[in-house]
Amino acid sequence: MGEITSIAVLEPLEGEEPALLAVLHELYSLLERKGYSRDTLLRSRKEPVYFINVRCWASEQARLEAHEDPDLHRCWARLGQLCRIPRVHEILDDIDWRSLTRVQ
Repeated sequence: MGEITSIAVLEPLEGEEPALLAVLHELYSLLERKGYSRDTLLRSRKEPVYFINVRCWASEQARLEAHEDPDLHRCWARLGQLCRIPRVHEILDDIDWRSLTRVQ
């Protein structure tokens, strides 16, 4: 099994956006350095208060190991003090759009 994609929506608490971005930088650096994942952070143009985190876990094993890593737990705990996370999709499966049938 290859990469696993996850998506989370983050909404900074009032006045906490700079601190949130600093913690995300630290978190993403740890995840990358330890080989767990690569992350992309997006901002909604329509609703700029929201950030969208797209995480590509290296594997299911990497995802499981990351969830046990105390360094990451510290970052995730700090995130909980800086933002709301109203939506998480933990494991998304790829769909081969080429195999989809066309609607006439």
